[in-house]
Amino acid sequence: MQQLEELTRGAQDFGGGATGGRSADDRAPYEQPVQLHRRKPQSVDLTADEAEVARVMQICNACRYCEGFCAVFPAMTRRLEFGKGDINYLANLCHNCGGCLHACQYAPPHEFMVNVPQAMAKVRVQTYGDYAWPAALGGLYKRNGLAVSLIAAAALVLFLALAAHMAGGLLHEPLAGNFYAIFPHNTLALMFGVVFVFAMVALGIGVTRFWRDVSPGAASGPALAEAAHDALRLRYLGGGHGKGCNDEDDAFSLARRRFHHLTFYGFMLCFAATCVATLYHYLLDWHAPYPFFSAPVLLGTVGGIGLLIGPAGLLWLNVKRHPLQGDTAQRPMDRGFIALLFLISLTGLLLLALRDTQVMGLMLALHLGVVMALFLTLPYGKFAHGIFRSAALLKFAIEKRQPNTLGLGSD
Repeated sequence: MQQLEELTRGAQDFGGGATGGRSADDRAPYEQPVQLHRRKPQSVDLTADEAEVARVMQICNACRYCEGFCAVFPAMTRRLEFGKGDINYLANLCHNCGGCLHACQYAPPHEFMVNVPQAMAKVRVQTYGDYAWPAALGGLYKRNGLAVSLIAAAALVLFLALAAHMAGGLLHEPLAGNFYAIFPHNTLALMFGVVFVFAMVALGIGVTRFWRDVSPGAASGPALAEAAHDALRLRYLGGGHGKGCNDEDDAFSLARRRFHHLTFYGFMLCFAATCVATLYHYLLDWHAPYPFFSAPVLLGTVGGIGLLIGPAGLLWLNVKRHPLQGDTAQRPMDRGFIALLFLISLTGLLLLALRDTQVMGLMLALHLGVVMALFLTLPYGKFAHGIFRSAALLKFAIEKRQPNTLGLGSD
């Protein structure tokens, strides 16, 4: 409590300039936060967003009311000061469930202006750019919006449609679902394989740099198992009590968790369908088209349905969410990624339904164009948050097994 009282006195010292003489009733959130400390920060190279996270975490460390909400707050209590690596780690550990914002007595319009979800969100996207590979492409995170995603998809669809037209026409006699009569298998494998491998390498190098900077320590089997369990179940979208996130109001909802699950597992089932089809083609010499009740088609159909419902729900939640519950500047990037996932599923299911008709070539160009757009934006879009967050969960699982020399969480 002594530390909290010191923070309060510091805020009062700055109160006149921060509020401009306004009463508590008419104060409103503003861009520049109240500065509670005059002392020099631990790291002189912190950006403004990182410095805001450090400020907020020092207040939370004195209060600790939200300690049981998610992994961020137990991790926070192991630190008295917050350097760049600590801030990046905590920002990616945050799942933006919104529980701490609704519970916080210092949230806006209080002059402390404590908004953990928003501060963490701003730093998260910054870490993706800072650790991006190649470094020159890190700025794409700021420009990877809904319009860019849809324009890229449209351009690629047009290119593939022209290629299909030159190869025999977009409208043709039914080909019994034989996609390779329009685009040869080896051509598609080379095109998509190169882009996918680049995306995975770029993300892998980025998260490796992040992992090295947060100094996590050695990963044990139990730590790996716990991190995988928490990531696959999206444990911290339960709000720390299992009732879910606070969305636009104080009511708890598991909608974000369920739509995330539908999106993730739908994507993984579609990926599994591609892997099984690849094994069929190269290992067993079974070539497409495959019957509806074959493993690749069933996996892709079930995954496609999940990937249709999940992104639609996430887009709905994204539109209705309160501006204080995140960084509104990132919404174009979020919606671009969601839109591409939704369109991949929609065009894929339509392609399956129409593969024995004369419009198969057109549907194939539509589907492949959207898939290629996703692959091209994968290393520099919202997909990165799952990779970095999984790494942060692993660090938390490692760290919690190490001695806590501060013991602040049990004072």
